[in-house]
Amino acid sequence: MSTPPPSLLLSRRDLDFLLYDWLDAESLVTRTRFEEHSRDTFDAVLDLAAEVATDQFAPHNKRSDAEEPTFDGRRVHMIPEVKSALDVLARTGLLGATMDAGLGGIQLPHVVSTACFAFFQAANAGTWAYPFLTIANANLLLAHGSREQIDTYVPPMLDGRFHGTMCLSEPQAGSSLADITSRALPQDDGTYRITGNKMWISAGDHELGDNIVHLVLAKIPDGPAGTKGISLFIVPKYLVRADGTIGERNDVALAGLNHKMGYRGTTNTLLNFGEGAHTPGGRPGAVGYLVGEAHRGLAYMFHMMNEARIGVGAGATALGYTGYLKSLSYARARTQGRPVAAKDPAAPQVPIIDHPDVRRMLLAQKAYAEGSLALILYCSKLLDDLATAGQEADRGRTQLLLEVLTPIAKSWPSQWCLAANDLAIQVHGGYGYTREYDVEQHYRDNRLNPIHEGTHGIQGLDLLGRKVVMYDGAGLELLRATLSATAERARAASGEAAGFGAQLQEALDRIMAVTARIHEPDDSGATARLANASLYLEAVGHTVLAWIWLEQYLACGSRSEPFHQGKRQATRYFFRYELPRTGPQFDLLEARDRTAVDMETDCF
Repeated sequence: MSTPPPSLLLSRRDLDFLLYDWLDAESLVTRTRFEEHSRDTFDAVLDLAAEVATDQFAPHNKRSDAEEPTFDGRRVHMIPEVKSALDVLARTGLLGATMDAGLGGIQLPHVVSTACFAFFQAANAGTWAYPFLTIANANLLLAHGSREQIDTYVPPMLDGRFHGTMCLSEPQAGSSLADITSRALPQDDGTYRITGNKMWISAGDHELGDNIVHLVLAKIPDGPAGTKGISLFIVPKYLVRADGTIGERNDVALAGLNHKMGYRGTTNTLLNFGEGAHTPGGRPGAVGYLVGEAHRGLAYMFHMMNEARIGVGAGATALGYTGYLKSLSYARARTQGRPVAAKDPAAPQVPIIDHPDVRRMLLAQKAYAEGSLALILYCSKLLDDLATAGQEADRGRTQLLLEVLTPIAKSWPSQWCLAANDLAIQVHGGYGYTREYDVEQHYRDNRLNPIHEGTHGIQGLDLLGRKVVMYDGAGLELLRATLSATAERARAASGEAAGFGAQLQEALDRIMAVTARIHEPDDSGATARLANASLYLEAVGHTVLAWIWLEQYLACGSRSEPFHQGKRQATRYFFRYELPRTGPQFDLLEARDRTAVDMETDCF
């Protein structure tokens, strides 16, 4: 029997190394929650995810991009392969991968499920967006919904019959959620009537299942001003009867589809709530059900948003990774030109991977994509530790570290795996920007991720303005201690590793000094202090990724197989080409440069 060709979605060899050699995911089976599992079950679900992603999701990726959903004024139309793929996925049980067995879930560790889901993200980002949002919606309800709400909506979502969304943004507000105007009027029966408009709602309307469960942010009259007055509501497309069957149409109407440069297979919508397009109970107004307590909606929604932010980073990673593997395969097969030292024009052409600049571009992609995958899996392992660590103090430290890393896990892959996609196009040359090859679509799809779930600017403000100063800087100190421990291990290993450890420690020392300098009290105000927050996010992110690569370097031990040699070379690349970028960035940050702040509006 011939050996099947390696996957061009993700490297299973790399996943095994990260999960088992580095993160020791197999040890999780000693914890009560995962005791029914073993490495065999972990490997089985990874194999299943790879198979379904390859056979059901990847084949229609280009078609769903070319033939995006349409709206005829009454219903949405899309290619049939999308529903077929989602139906197959639902039958695998993977929608409930991390959820309790009592709900029909598999009760897998997050770190394993994240690895599984990465196959789907690499295969077809547009189709994967539907289950991605549904899973996050279900997780929010499990954390904050009532027993009745969970029983009504979560099992059908895990069965693939119901889908889910998150409805935050509005046309006039964008990311400024304090300015939303959607309203929720209390009713005598304990429900609310929702009115307002929501924009940029991914998966907001379709006919891929029996129902769509919208989680909607709105304000109850006479509540506090700003974000403190926001509440969260379940607003289903169709009301659900007490016996679980589908009832009448709720007053939620699709006003139109947004047409984006990427994720074209995902409906992206403007939704109108409560405008009378439908009349549940004989009158207009979308029927909504309050989740948790009034005026705490934004805190509840952050449960879904933080999950989605790591998920966006994972999606960006997967697109960067598959683009890397496809450009690597192309570079090995494509012959063009001859070595610089070759003088005979009659000599045969060589594969372009033999050209040094192509090797540089491939090595950069490897550093970005494999580094991002390691970061995302590390954060997923923190989620497992948060849920199952034995000591409360350990869970507290895990939560703190995860909060600091979340903006980096969202933004760094979104920026640098997009750069990897750019390089993948470059490796393909003129073919790279044609639709014959996948890499141009991967770039377009991935270009959305620096905006999805909070832009780089928002993540930078979160990191610099909140995460590194919360609890008197305890989060930043924990990050420093975590990275310093690796630097110390590297110094103890001596040789090349010791040099990398010293470089990492130097960058860490700069972070601590620069952060303190930025937050020194003076009269400059928050605007000046936070003006370069995106630059801070990038510099700290690069330092974190240097740590991630040093961790992988150390995990290789003394093994000398080509795989491990490749990991070491990627580490060298990152410490020689990438980490030095942070020096000038830290200089600019430490100077508290005001160039952008001082630019007068009229001078642009």
